Amino acid sequence: MTQPVEPPAGPPPAEPAVDPVSPGPSAPVAAQPPGRSATPVRVLGIVVIVAGAIFVLAGVITWFTVKSQLSDEKITVSADADRFGGNAVDGPLTAYAEADAIEGHALEASGGKTYAELAKDDPTRDTVMTASFLRASLFTSVVAFGVALMAAGLGVVLILIGVAVVLLAGRLAALRSPPAAVSA
Repeated sequence: MTQPVEPPAGPPPAEPAVDPVSPGPSAPVAAQPPGRSATPVRVLGIVVIVAGAIFVLAGVITWFTVKSQLSDEKITVSADADRFGGNAVDGPLTAYAEADAIEGHALEASGGKTYAELAKDDPTRDTVMTASFLRASLFTSVVAFGVALMAAGLGVVLILIGVAVVLLAGRLAALRSPPAAVSA
């Protein structure tokens, strides 16, 4: 009769670490040298989250500052504008609509000529020049709204990236930590 073979005494052999990100067959992952951790990755994630929050805050503050400044001017979109006629100019769409209406009025007053096309002694030159300045100011506010929206959107993206990096740092730390001893 043969004797059953008993497993050797002591803990079972350790299974090789597996890379959970790689597709296909699992390959052993090199052991992490002692003293290194995922802390720098976590700190990077937190820095990105904070930067994102600052971008969102800057975008929101810029948006409402420009909106407030436009509202304080008490500008109303011309009644003959293609869109938003009679509405207060307090946002990017109404500012654009009023700039467009001003252009139409200036071209009508000048017989279809721009400021550069008018003779220096033409009496409508000052009117067209003022219209050009008003349009430029309104377009500047449209651009400011766009930059504010872009900053806030970029901030949201940075926050999402930062959260992903922090979560990745947690996963890396879990992969690098030795397995907990099982008590019998």
